[in-house]
Amino acid sequence: MGKPVEQRVFTREDRRRYRDKVRGNLDALARMLAEDRFADESPMTGLEVELNLVDADGRPAMRNGEVLAQIADPSFQTELGRFTIEVNVPPRRLDGRSAADLEAQLREVLNRADERAGVTGARIVTVGVLPTLGERDASRASLSDDSRYALLDEQILLSRGEDIELAITGPEQLSALADSIAPEAACTSAQVHVQVRPEAFAGTWNAAQAVSGVQLALGANSPYLFGRQLWAETRIALFQQATDTRSEELKAQGVRPRVWFGERWITSIFDLFEENVRYFPALLPVCDDEDPQAVLNEGGAPQLAELSLLNGTVYRWNRPVYAVADGEPHLRVENRVLPAGPTVADMVANALFFHGVTRVLAEAERPVWSRMPFAVAEDNFLRGAREGIEASVTWPGMGRLKATDLVLRHLLPLAHDGLDRFCVDPTLRDHYLGIIEARCTSRRNGAVWQVEEVRAGEARGLDRAEALRAMTLRYAELMHSNEPVHTWEVSGG
Repeated sequence: MGKPVEQRVFTREDRRRYRDKVRGNLDALARMLAEDRFADESPMTGLEVELNLVDADGRPAMRNGEVLAQIADPSFQTELGRFTIEVNVPPRRLDGRSAADLEAQLREVLNRADERAGVTGARIVTVGVLPTLGERDASRASLSDDSRYALLDEQILLSRGEDIELAITGPEQLSALADSIAPEAACTSAQVHVQVRPEAFAGTWNAAQAVSGVQLALGANSPYLFGRQLWAETRIALFQQATDTRSEELKAQGVRPRVWFGERWITSIFDLFEENVRYFPALLPVCDDEDPQAVLNEGGAPQLAELSLLNGTVYRWNRPVYAVADGEPHLRVENRVLPAGPTVADMVANALFFHGVTRVLAEAERPVWSRMPFAVAEDNFLRGAREGIEASVTWPGMGRLKATDLVLRHLLPLAHDGLDRFCVDPTLRDHYLGIIEARCTSRRNGAVWQVEEVRAGEARGLDRAEALRAMTLRYAELMHSNEPVHTWEVSGG
């Protein structure tokens, strides 16, 4: 969804032509996999972080256009909501001291961006869901001034045929109707990219799926939406509901949602793209003039524009990505599970834990997915989202146990081994995995701190709205300290 798409009305012929083109793209991808058209390369990692904008009072600042004009850096882009932007960190190898360089670079660009945003009266906050966001802030008027977002909004509502229902129950309950996909703009994530060879893709994706519930349990940072305390990582439920193209009748028929965990382990990246083509009609049937087979016959790398555009409107939590860079095609797993924040140090620690664990699981002689039903992985995912740091998960050979115990007893040693295989500097390995260990032993992540801070504010006599606002301002202050969230103290504590 990164490329511009002009506002337009799609015809029946557009949709027929698009279906033919996307099937042709799929044939071209199958040929590229069979002929090994992908370059040999070392594993690479990249990071995208979606950011919230707040004003001096901690409330949403609807001015991403002004902020981006002030930042004037192509690595920053618009996001769905006027109160959000995104920063892309260039891909790199993971070896040596690369992780420290990643943290330093991300801190530098965010600090500079925050300073430039200040010229417009805005500040940047890295959090999964902005706690001060109200229902009035998530309307069609809050969509970014970009035709692709308006067109996507129109097509999802057209496919659905009725308003979008939001129904999320946690410690408190939310029930609301939306006439736009704008509530989805509340979901801001830290997306880890893993560039891999085709033969390593299936193992990496399966491993990412297997550990996604643990990722959520450790990294949950979105307990509030529209003033209510819901899931520890409310972003998961909100994203699925706010972009759901299905009516109640289609849900009852078993039609798959566009925000999707999946339903099976895979043997090739082709399985995922084939599922996209088989199950999901086009939202944006825009066709390119490229003939991918002709490009392949000439020794080139086709863009596969239609297949990529369709893939961009199927929101898997671990998404397959095909892309061409400098004339070379490559594949990557885009891990979209984690929320943004709380600090850069936390996000880099989360990324290294993910890389280390998935590397070992993907290369195991007897992989975990051969011993874990896919439905168990999905159940772990939902438990991690709902319960956060207190979630219990199921793991082969260990039964049901606390996610934190699974990490301390089993997954942290795997992560150490995996980072050694990436040749990560041992001092950095121990530093970042030490953040994960301390988060487990303290049982404190972003969601826990937010809830405790709001309760402390309410105990001082603040109403919920004021407690959320005070918490957001304190969150922003602590975020800039870059001290990991497990060290944050609660006001008055």
